[in-house]
Amino acid sequence: MNIQNLLSNKIYQALLTAGANPDCEPQVCQTSNPQFGDYQANGIMEIAKNIGLQPRFLAERVVNLLQLNDIAYKVDIVDPGFINIFLQSSWLEKHLFAALSCPRLGIKAVLPKTIVVDYSSPNVAKEMHVGHLRSTIIGDASVRTLSFLGHTVIRANHIGDWGTQFGMLIAYLEKVQYTNETTINLSKLENFYRAAKQHYDEDLEFAKRARSYTVQLQKGNEYCRQLWRKLVDITISQNQKIYERLNVTLTREDIMGESLYSTMLSDIVEDLKEKGMAVVNKGASIIFLNEFKNKEGNPMGVIIQKKDGAYLYTTTDIACAKYRYETLQANRVIYYVDSRQHQHLVQAWTIARKAGYIPESVSFEHHMFGMILGKDKKPFKTRAGNTIKLVDLLDEALERARRVVLAKHPAIDTKELETLAKIIGIGALKYADLSKNRNTDYVFNWDNMLTFEGNTAPYIQYAYARIISIFKRIKEDNQNLNKQFFLKTTSEHQLAVHLLKLEETITIIASRGTPHVLCSYLYDLAVLFSTFYEKCPILKTADAALRESRLQLAILTARTIKQGLDLLGIQTVERM
Repeated sequence: MNIQNLLSNKIYQALLTAGANPDCEPQVCQTSNPQFGDYQANGIMEIAKNIGLQPRFLAERVVNLLQLNDIAYKVDIVDPGFINIFLQSSWLEKHLFAALSCPRLGIKAVLPKTIVVDYSSPNVAKEMHVGHLRSTIIGDASVRTLSFLGHTVIRANHIGDWGTQFGMLIAYLEKVQYTNETTINLSKLENFYRAAKQHYDEDLEFAKRARSYTVQLQKGNEYCRQLWRKLVDITISQNQKIYERLNVTLTREDIMGESLYSTMLSDIVEDLKEKGMAVVNKGASIIFLNEFKNKEGNPMGVIIQKKDGAYLYTTTDIACAKYRYETLQANRVIYYVDSRQHQHLVQAWTIARKAGYIPESVSFEHHMFGMILGKDKKPFKTRAGNTIKLVDLLDEALERARRVVLAKHPAIDTKELETLAKIIGIGALKYADLSKNRNTDYVFNWDNMLTFEGNTAPYIQYAYARIISIFKRIKEDNQNLNKQFFLKTTSEHQLAVHLLKLEETITIIASRGTPHVLCSYLYDLAVLFSTFYEKCPILKTADAALRESRLQLAILTARTIKQGLDLLGIQTVERM
């Protein structure tokens, strides 16, 4: 049930009958204050201005034309032209029953599309660090939500497994005679990369050899390919352990690294030349884009092949876009990539569209995100100024969660302690990030994320455990609750309305890739349930029908919390 869409469509039809233009938007949204009803239409003022009417006059005409007799018990107009809608309890009761009776909580599957979601995207030969957290968990929340709605979702972990760094690493492994070593761990490999980079910057002969190996790798030299595969496998194995700890759905099968497109690059460069888009300038192949200007105001040149024959990231991303449309047959492609990559991505997509590789009908979207900051409002790093490794961040979350659990349950056994610490600690870490608007930077704070008060994962997880404890006390099978609802109080009404807002909340996330909207929804749901639980006795209610209704509200709340947290990749527990 998407109440917002339902009301929007009814008000839109009334607006058309009242003389509004077909492109009008009612702007129906949830009210922030219950005294103004449950939903509000805010678009009347702008629409009235466009057609030369007084807002109040247009609002009155719309209300007179509205067909909401079975949905709302009251529709108010507030100057200058707001329309406030108060939903009818009997209508809510009917849809609560439908939600409780449905494994999907009453949420209908959409007409499916094939959607490619590009997220996480770590580099080979480097350990994942705190900067990879947002792409990984925001992307995964998007994937889970789109899949839940019924779309065919292709996870694409576009790892950096191609390029100059591999020529540098191969040259360095030769230099230190490590080419036959089989026990290199990722930490050592990252040290090798730093040393290789230093040699590349300082030693001209080493740099020449590294560039030569890069070209040989791109041309398929078997010696270079064998070393490359070893480096990639070391990285993938380590990263997969982190994904599993984070409860992220990425697997080895989802890896679509830069190397996947390597065989396409030469054909693309030749095709772009034949189309007259690419020109050779000082031995390099360049595309000049009128859509982008350099500092002098001239069309910006984008290099797609260096004079030594090596290809660039832009070439790979052009091929990637082509592959995702032609081979994967995507209707929509979403990238969860650092905001600093925006111009690079748009340039690659612009070239791909102009070359006819992807049509305008296929949406390519960059869902960028802000940075994680320390308390000093600078990029979050260790005290020594080093980038924080993601594995260390997860270890810290686990240790802090252990202390929180032990403070509440000193006698808890080790197995349950570890289970709770993992679910609470990792959940708190993920929620602290997901609850922030992805477009903004945020300050990382351990103390805030593990508290049982406020907008945190532990607060919401505790609300779930609290509801489950009710059913444990009465030893009643909540699966057999399938009776009529009775909404007798304001608290019950507000909780009911919020429960039925789940679908419109999920729809926003699927469209915009903003999981913080779901976090806010779940937090508000937990707060509303707490108010309901305090003001509306459940087990002590003498009226059997009302008792059953309130038990059903409780279990529907629990199921909604569990489903919502699952879409965020966060687990629940039955004891906190």
